[in-house]
Amino acid sequence: MVSDVAWYCRCSKPVRVQPAASFPFLSERQACRFLAEMISLTDSQKIGMGLTGFGVFFLFFGMILFFDKALLAIGNILFVVGLAFVIGLERTFRFFFQKHKMKATSFFLGGVFVVLIGWPIVGVILEFYGFFLLFRSFFPVVIGFIRRIPVLGSLLNLPFISGPS
Repeated sequence: MVSDVAWYCRCSKPVRVQPAASFPFLSERQACRFLAEMISLTDSQKIGMGLTGFGVFFLFFGMILFFDKALLAIGNILFVVGLAFVIGLERTFRFFFQKHKMKATSFFLGGVFVVLIGWPIVGVILEFYGFFLLFRSFFPVVIGFIRRIPVLGSLLNLPFISGPS
């Protein structure tokens, strides 16, 4: 039987949780750590999450409305600014301007620029390619996480989707 766990965040306020009941796929320690990290978002990170979410929304909505230039431009700006707010300005520059990621960064930021000057379809194609190159190391982690979600995990584990084992 798992008892309540008092978790102290940075502001020294106890947070009562039942990790095993709330997160059955995590151990008690992992659930407490997850909750502590989730609770300890700074205000600028919360603003960044909102800006990034609005950016993704505007990008999606701009593509739905036949590549509307204005919506795509607003979405691109909000996404990049929101990313900088979430992970910090210095870490954003370090992420984008590593030597081995310069090709990906040039495609992504070049696509943003092409959208801003008025060629939305070409710009979005360049952005998607740059985004794929930038974040391709994260895809296995995301797929591994999705495999642990009950309904989506069973779909990803089907033989014709999961590939050869």
